[in-house]
Amino acid sequence: MTNRHQSGLADVIAGETAISTVGKEGKGLTYRGYAIQDLARAGTFEETAFLLLYGKLPNSDELQQYRAKLMGLREMPAGLMHILEQLPASTHPMDVLRTGISALGAFEPEYDGGAAQDIADRLIAVSASMLLYWVHFHGKGVRIETATDSPSIAGHFLALLHGKEASELDQRALDASLILYAEHEFNASTFAARITASTRSDFYAAITTGVAALRGPLHGGANEAAMALIEQFDSADAAEAGIREMLARKELIMGFGHRVYSVSDPRSDIIKAWSRTLSEEAGDIMLYEISERIETVMWNEKRLFPNLDFYSASAYRMMGIPTPLFTPLFVISRISGWSAHIREQREVNRIIRPQADYTGPELTAWVPIHQRT
Repeated sequence: MTNRHQSGLADVIAGETAISTVGKEGKGLTYRGYAIQDLARAGTFEETAFLLLYGKLPNSDELQQYRAKLMGLREMPAGLMHILEQLPASTHPMDVLRTGISALGAFEPEYDGGAAQDIADRLIAVSASMLLYWVHFHGKGVRIETATDSPSIAGHFLALLHGKEASELDQRALDASLILYAEHEFNASTFAARITASTRSDFYAAITTGVAALRGPLHGGANEAAMALIEQFDSADAAEAGIREMLARKELIMGFGHRVYSVSDPRSDIIKAWSRTLSEEAGDIMLYEISERIETVMWNEKRLFPNLDFYSASAYRMMGIPTPLFTPLFVISRISGWSAHIREQREVNRIIRPQADYTGPELTAWVPIHQRT
C-alpha cells in the first residue's frame, strides 16, 4: 500500500475550471471573476445564472430577454404531470426533483447538435413547477397552474408555494439565497455531474447525477438538519445549554465548518443578515437569536464557524418555506452551476477515471470446492 491517495480526494487537484474560485487566497468565492458579495448585493439570480451559463453578465436587453425566456419555460408536458401525480405522497421532495428531471429527459430528449444551454434554461425554469405541482397535488389534492407572472425564479417559487405573490422583501431574500447556492467549484454533486458528462451521457443524466449526490445528508441536507436542531429550543439560553450537552456527548452539530474554508464561509454573513432582516420584519426574532447563540457556542468551544446552510434554515422558515423544501431549493439554484460545469467538461472532455490503492488480499491460489473449509 502506498500513501499517494488522499481520503475523500482532499486537496487533490482533479481538473481545471474557469467558472468559480472557492477559498483561493486573495480571491475568495467568485463566479467567473465576480465576488459573491457583489453578486448577492447588487445582482439577481437570473443575472447570475446567465453569467454562469453564457460567460458574461447580461446587459439590460439580454436580461429582459432571458427572464422572458425562463418565464416561457415554466409549464410541464402533461405526461410529466401524470408521473408526478403517481409518486407517493411520502416521497422525499429531492426524489421528486430527481425523478421529474430524469422523466423530462424522456419527453424532451437531448439530440446531437442540440443546444445544451437551452436544456439548462429549461431545467432552471421548470424545476420549481415540478416540485410545487407535486406538493399541492398530494398536499391539497389540486392541480395548480405552473405559469406565474413573476419575472424571477424566486418570485415564481414563492408564488407557487403560497398561492399568491410574495412580498418584495421575501423575493429579494430568496433571490440572494439562490445566488449564494448557485455554484461552488468541484463539490461532490458538481464533480459527480462532471463524471457523468465525461462518459458522453446526456445532459439530463448528468443533472440527475448531481441531484442524487446532493440528496446525501453530508452534502445537501445540512440546512434541513440545522432547522431540526434550531427548532429543538425555545430560547437562546436553552440552545446554549443544549448545544453544550451535545458537544459533551461528542454529537455532530450540522451547519458548521466546511471542507474547503478554514476561517469562515463568505456566504454565511450574507444569509445571516437576511435572516435577521426577515426576522425583524416579521416581529419574531426567536429563531434568529437561538441561531446566533448556537453560533457563539460553536465558535467559543470548537472554533467552528457557520456555513451557508446554517442561517439559510431560519431565513427560509421566515419566508414560510417548509423544511423538506430546503434542499430542493438548493437544486433549483445549483442547476445553473452544474450546467456550466457540464458544458465545460464537454468542451475539453476526457473520461474521468482515477485509480485506487488496492488494500485487499494478495494473489491467492484457487481452491476446489471440495477442499474448502
